[in-house]
Amino acid sequence: LGKIEIKGKDALEFMNLMYTNAFTKMKPMTSRYALMLGEDGMIMDDGIICKINDKHFIATTTSSGAPKVLAHMEEFLQTEWLDMEVFCTSVTEQWTVLSISGPNSRKFLQGLTDIDLSKENFPFMKFREGKVCGIDSRVFRISFTGELSFEVNVPSRYGRFVWEQFMHHGKKYNITPYGTETMHVLRAEKGFIIVGQDTDGSVTPMDMNKDWIVSKKKQDFLGKRSFTRSDTLRSDRKKFVGLLVNDKKTVLPEGSHIVEKALKQPPMKMLGHVTSSYYSPILGHPIALEMIKNGMSLLGEK
Repeated sequence: LGKIEIKGKDALEFMNLMYTNAFTKMKPMTSRYALMLGEDGMIMDDGIICKINDKHFIATTTSSGAPKVLAHMEEFLQTEWLDMEVFCTSVTEQWTVLSISGPNSRKFLQGLTDIDLSKENFPFMKFREGKVCGIDSRVFRISFTGELSFEVNVPSRYGRFVWEQFMHHGKKYNITPYGTETMHVLRAEKGFIIVGQDTDGSVTPMDMNKDWIVSKKKQDFLGKRSFTRSDTLRSDRKKFVGLLVNDKKTVLPEGSHIVEKALKQPPMKMLGHVTSSYYSPILGHPIALEMIKNGMSLLGEK
C-alpha cells in the first residue's frame, strides 16, 4: 500500500476537500474508508484514512496509485490552496505492513502484543499504538478480505524480524501466507472494489453504489460540481453489480462484453462488461462483478 502522512494546522480542511467523506466529526485514533475523485467527479483512488488528530492524518492509497495521489495532493497545495499550511510526506517505504486475517487472528495476535485486542476496547475501524513482538507498532483493525483482520505496521527495518516471529508463533494455528489472488477472491465475495480494475476512470461513486460515501453536508470537495453535469446525472449509466453463471462452472474471462442479445456475429448491442471474475472455493462456483447499463434495476434478472 501507499502511505502518506498529512500534517499541519489546516490538515482537516485539506482532507475534507481532497476526499468525498467528511472528517470533521471523526474521532481521533479511528479509521475511515474514503474515495478520492478527480475534478471530473470520477473515482481516482480509494483507501483508509486514519485520523490521529485534526492536524495529523495518515492516508493509505492503492499500491500503484501512491505517487499519483501524492502528486495530486501537492499540485493543489502548490497551485490552488497556497494559504493552507499542510505538509504531505510519503512514508510508504518507512512502514512494513503485515495483514493477519482469519477467525483466529485475534487469538494469534494477542499473544504477541501489549495492545488489548478485545472487541470492546478495539472495535472495527479503530487503530492503536503499542508493541508487537517488542517493536513499536501501529495496529489497525480493518479488513479487505471480509475476515476478522488486523494490519500491523512496523518500521520497515523490523519487517522481516516480525514476519519470522509471526510464522514461528503461528505454527499452532496452521498459519499460511496468502497472496493477491486469494485476497482478490475474498474481496470479490464481499463486493469490495479494486480501483483500476473495477473502475476505469469513467465511473462516479454513484455508479459504484457508493452514494453513502459522498458527503451531503460538505460545502465543497474535489469533483463535487461534476455531479451536476447532465451526463453524470443520466439514470441509464452503467452500475456495479454482481454476476453469477447459469452452469455454475464457467469462470468468465475478465473484460467479457455483456450484450443485449447474442448474435452469430457483430454488431451487437453492448450493455456492459465483466470487471472481475473468479472461482469461489467457499461458494463452490464462479462469481463475477460487472458494470452494466441500468444495473440496479436488473437485480435478479437473467
